[in-house]
Amino acid sequence: MVTIPAQFNGPEHSGNGGYVAGLLAAQLGSGPVTSTLRIPPPLDTALTWEHDSETGEVRLLTTGGAVVGSAGPGQFARDVPPAPTAAEAKQALAAYPGFTHHPFDRCFTCGTARGDGDGLRLFPGPVDEHRTAAAWTPHAAFGGADGALDVPTTWAALDCPGGWAADFTKQVMVLGRMTAEVVRPPRAGEECLVTGVLRNRDGRKFITDTALYTAGGELLGRAEQIWIQVDAEAFR
Repeated sequence: MVTIPAQFNGPEHSGNGGYVAGLLAAQLGSGPVTSTLRIPPPLDTALTWEHDSETGEVRLLTTGGAVVGSAGPGQFARDVPPAPTAAEAKQALAAYPGFTHHPFDRCFTCGTARGDGDGLRLFPGPVDEHRTAAAWTPHAAFGGADGALDVPTTWAALDCPGGWAADFTKQVMVLGRMTAEVVRPPRAGEECLVTGVLRNRDGRKFITDTALYTAGGELLGRAEQIWIQVDAEAFR
């Protein structure tokens, strides 16, 4: 059994897409993993795991048997986005659109209504029309015994920079699919740089890539994503 605590929300009443996708990925070990979310992940609700020994896939189920999400071995299709410069990240953070308009301002990753140590407070602003960046330092509350962030929290950090690259201020979106790999988890107090890139749009689908680096340019993790445009009222 597993429960997604309410702290780890995206929209107010459902799980943060990156966190839940990472929760699925953590069941599979190292290497790239593709996680697909099927329904809005319920919060503070008992869920169960289902492992398929033939395909290597893992599924997260409600008590009624509905598939919240599934994950299996993944593969990247594109080059990793390069690290932003420190100047780009600083300027982009200052221009974060979520400071003035945010569809989900209590989002665990990028919500402006979350306090230090409660949410990640990772605020990716525009570098140009299709690219975001931010400087970010994980709070001590998210470090484990060794100071490192766990897999779900690192996936959450890789999540929203892609959504903001597709511009939440123009359309409301939720994460549908994410292929990601944590090369080395960031540590609490470690200065990081994050970036997101909009690659393409196909109707209601937005194809984005993200990457997380140390301030010195070490790649910590990367992701390729599909975001789905939704009716904002359905997620309030």
